[in-house]
Amino acid sequence: MEKSPNLPAALLALLLALVVLAALYGRSLREVEALRAAAAPPSPPAGPEEEGAGCCPPSPSPGSTRPPGVWDNPRLPRALLPLHYELRLWPRVSPGQPGPFVFSGQVNITVRCAQDTATVLLHSSELELWGAAVRGPLPEGPGGGSSIEVAELWLAERQEYAVLELRRSLRAGERYVLQLSFRGPLSEDLDGLFLTRYTDQGQSSMLIASLLEPTYARTVYPCFDEPAMKATFNIIIVHHPSYVALSNMPAIDKSEMKDENGSLWTVTTFNTTLKMSTYITAFVVCDFDYVTRTERGNEIRIWGRKEAIKNGYADYALNITGPLFSFLEDLFNISYPLSKTDLIALPDFGAGAMENWGLMTFQESSLLNIPSNQFGGKKAMISLIVSHELGHQWFGNLVTMNWWNDLWLNEGFASYFEYIGASYMEPRLPLNKIFYYHILQPVLREDKEIAARSLSVREEKIKGTFSLIGLFDIFTYSKVKKTIKYFSYLKAFSFSSVNQDDLWTHIQMVVDAQNEVQLPTSVKNIMDSWTCQNGFPVLTINLSTGIISQEQFYNKRAENNTTYNNTWIVPISWIRNGSAQPLVWLDKSSKMFPEMQISDSEHDWILLNMNMTGYYRVNYDPLHLKRLAQLLEKDPKAIPVVNRLHLIDDAFTLAQAGYIEIESAFELTKYLAKEDEMFVWYTVLSNLIPDNLENILNYELYPFLKKYLLKRMLPIYHYYASIIRQSFDALSDYYFDQIYLEKLINTACWLGLQDCLNLSSEFYTKWMENPDNEIPFTIKRTVCCYGVAMGSDKEWDFAWKMYNHNNSTETDKNIMLFAMSSRGQPLPLPRQLCFRLSPRWSTGVDSRAIGDQFIASTLDTINRSPIDRSLPADSAGSVDVPLLG
Repeated sequence: MEKSPNLPAALLALLLALVVLAALYGRSLREVEALRAAAAPPSPPAGPEEEGAGCCPPSPSPGSTRPPGVWDNPRLPRALLPLHYELRLWPRVSPGQPGPFVFSGQVNITVRCAQDTATVLLHSSELELWGAAVRGPLPEGPGGGSSIEVAELWLAERQEYAVLELRRSLRAGERYVLQLSFRGPLSEDLDGLFLTRYTDQGQSSMLIASLLEPTYARTVYPCFDEPAMKATFNIIIVHHPSYVALSNMPAIDKSEMKDENGSLWTVTTFNTTLKMSTYITAFVVCDFDYVTRTERGNEIRIWGRKEAIKNGYADYALNITGPLFSFLEDLFNISYPLSKTDLIALPDFGAGAMENWGLMTFQESSLLNIPSNQFGGKKAMISLIVSHELGHQWFGNLVTMNWWNDLWLNEGFASYFEYIGASYMEPRLPLNKIFYYHILQPVLREDKEIAARSLSVREEKIKGTFSLIGLFDIFTYSKVKKTIKYFSYLKAFSFSSVNQDDLWTHIQMVVDAQNEVQLPTSVKNIMDSWTCQNGFPVLTINLSTGIISQEQFYNKRAENNTTYNNTWIVPISWIRNGSAQPLVWLDKSSKMFPEMQISDSEHDWILLNMNMTGYYRVNYDPLHLKRLAQLLEKDPKAIPVVNRLHLIDDAFTLAQAGYIEIESAFELTKYLAKEDEMFVWYTVLSNLIPDNLENILNYELYPFLKKYLLKRMLPIYHYYASIIRQSFDALSDYYFDQIYLEKLINTACWLGLQDCLNLSSEFYTKWMENPDNEIPFTIKRTVCCYGVAMGSDKEWDFAWKMYNHNNSTETDKNIMLFAMSSRGQPLPLPRQLCFRLSPRWSTGVDSRAIGDQFIASTLDTINRSPIDRSLPADSAGSVDVPLLG
């Protein structure tokens, strides 16, 4: 029985979050079974390399001189709709075989004719085709139908079509079978069907895998390669007997065959798939092992290199995948429709992961918990990535966007549920912080230029594979924040495809069925204002008058002379004096809200965008910004942690862009000695001290920065220094602390804090004394750099030894190379070098690059400020650092 939704809560959760914009972007089982039971078409003729094959029929002729026609359209005509594929793939690869490598195959596609046509178009790219045949109409019972002569097979290369010109027309309402044999190159380019090499247990090996999103299925087999043109598949893979073959469904049969040279091959046959898109068909041929468990009848296997499986590196992924499946099933109230799921860790892969139905492929580092990584937060990252791909099993695989312009319907929802799922598996993960820093803040940084595209792109703007690949960016993945718990949308469109208006229609149904939530206009109007426009707004509020205005945010306001009239329908959540207030809507360029007028009392304050439920920046008037700064000095916890971070980040971003004066932004940093959240400190340091600081810093202002910032850093620095001196493992459950500790330690050392320099020497010395005392990975770069810079030849020699060590990874070598480069320079230079080489974590968060003028004005503010001017040079525990001449 379907659970009744809490309509107002569900609606608000969606509308307060889908306006954050989406990063990054039915058929019943009985109908599927009916397709399975349909009469199987006859097998296509054998390819030229198959046993008994004759001479190779001629390849298709090129279409460069053809007159204009339907083949010039970038979208397939809807004259034929695919129902079912019989696909046979034969990667011609044996262990130790030298290249080049090829694959061959045959495909029979059962189609339904929607309108009379004598021209058949389907996608094909980089494939050699032959043996084209068409049979039909298919009778209702057994039998293959009569043959329809193919007059010509040619290639429309611009749109990647294979064109079959027929002697007579196919008739509307009838079913037919299209038959083609094909052959293609098996490259090492990590897309389409590819080969990759790796080392396992000291031996060199090869494997074959696929990555077909968005339009690489057509490079593997001729097909109707559009996401809405779903069908069922019967897949057969021919492979070397020493390998195992995997695909979307369970293997149901294995047999043997010999090729023309008498060599033995294994033929693995897989069960019929559910109705699905071509881009999530998947194929792997490998020599891997696996671990397995069963969850609610779903057999789950985690595959990887034999050495990795033996060492238990796949155990964590196995332990979380089943519970995550169950959690999502209960959340959506829709059972996972497959009986098996394989997750495979590929040593080399062109994406972080791919959600193929029943056979999800991962970059090895995204799935395996390898201890040598030394990052305690690795489990959190694995749970996030696995949760994302599992979310796709419903949002993307079960219900698919109709066309790539609405990719956010797949990726946006999956990005949201990765955080929901990960927080379920790892309850200590700070969900709101992770979402803000991994998703929302990167988008706010990147989606600020007029060139930034809208979430939903008009179909006519998407031309070719490279245009499609461009959609897999930060906006698609990152512009959906929250959604409703009422998933009638999933049930209504199971095994089908949708566009964003289908989603708006279902939300509107929820709105119309209740009276508690009133919207200023229709759901479609609200949502289109976000998904169909590029950029995002900055809201400027005058709290004396209660007037809020909006304009599109630019990172360089003064340089944008062009006026754009983009207006968003903005839901504004807000706090007054610590208490949440009723939601209001800004549905025009400027509007007065009398309830937001404040008194002259310093205790009367307002904060917009509570807990970051909206996708916009806020520009407060200077007097109120100063009032918020005073509030932070008195009681930082009066403002939620995410809002403290966002308040500071907004202020410095607005100052950098020319919306406000730097002095106003700097007011908000006075309280920092009381800030105990690493989450906030990382943003502060990223704004004040970017990674490239040594290239742009006015060194005459360095002492003032040192005085001002070190005094405020001391409490949080000593807190973490004490912890990591005792046991770095104490931070293993604190995701952000591990990730952002490097920035804190690196900054403290760069500013000359003696205790920080001593800390680096202590860790480095312990490592020299016993290589088993490995430096924690998240601070290794800083520790090694300062350990060598502050040491003698002995420290440098040890770095050289570790650089040449057999077990050193590429990352280790880079760290030691940087550390060795810091030795023998004047004292300030190693610190600058160490700072410049600080890592940018692969978490979607890059430090902000701040312009010369902004840094100069920031430090000039410190110089002119009366705050801490009397602070002695060494009173913060720092050492004097000679300035460069």
